[in-house]
Amino acid sequence: MSENENLFWTGESSLNWSDFKAEHNPASYADSHSVIKYGFTWTVDSEKMGNEVLFLIKNIHVSVEFCPLLSSVRPSNTSDQLLKYEQGRFDLAELVRREHISNLQTKFEGKTFPTRGKNEEQRKQLAKEDSGKMIAQEIEQLQQILEKRLQEYDEITDYGHDPEKQSKYSLKFEQLKP
Repeated sequence: MSENENLFWTGESSLNWSDFKAEHNPASYADSHSVIKYGFTWTVDSEKMGNEVLFLIKNIHVSVEFCPLLSSVRPSNTSDQLLKYEQGRFDLAELVRREHISNLQTKFEGKTFPTRGKNEEQRKQLAKEDSGKMIAQEIEQLQQILEKRLQEYDEITDYGHDPEKQSKYSLKFEQLKP
């Protein structure tokens, strides 16, 4: 992994304290801070129907990404319990992704959308741009859902300090692993 790369959620990978590469703010109340976001890829095709060029969005893939360069931990407070809590935040993002991916795919796949532009080449280029913006709006909504769920997780587990509640979440997250 190069220094600038995000870590992608997989069922086999686990976070390590060495993944938290940002310098921790000593004034921060929190012992750790992780930045988790959604990334996406897709394919866009265009087809001519009469005089109109329409585009189709296919193969939408949404990934859960942990951002090491934006994530930090107070060096004096690293513990297995805190790392388990942070892993839970990463796992929760995957759970939310799974709960919402079919809605996202259903919204776009198999549907056609109008293009803009003066000629066929410009329409194809703008179809890529427009489809990316359309998906990005949906990903932003997914990110907002995640933020609410992370806030609930933080409150319920008391930021990982309630072992019983953390354990309940951990059992739920085990279901995500292959």
